[in-house]
Amino acid sequence: MRSRLLILLFASFVGAAAAVAQKLPPGLQPLPEPPPMPPGAFEAAETPQVTTRKQDGDTIEEFRVGGRVVMIRVTPAHGIPYVLTDPKGDGSFTQRRDSLEVPLSVPMWVLFTF
Repeated sequence: MRSRLLILLFASFVGAAAAVAQKLPPGLQPLPEPPPMPPGAFEAAETPQVTTRKQDGDTIEEFRVGGRVVMIRVTPAHGIPYVLTDPKGDGSFTQRRDSLEVPLSVPMWVLFTF
């Protein structure tokens, strides 16, 4: 029973693949190759330079692209590491939160106890 089901499933897959191949319009040609990139154009613009330093037991990593600091990762000696980013490029860094961290801290008070 299983072998018949597998044969039927395989036959329907082959039939569907053949139908897709027949629906292509005639005269299609492959896309041309893109022009070559100049040497070092992509790598120099995208690869950040990382500077690591220790300060008061904390490890601070500065990521620079084109000479500008774009991100700072701080790993405290005791605590949770965090990342400071410059999203606008104006030099004001904001803390980037982890996706699992709650972005809003709501105050909670005990109203009633039983």
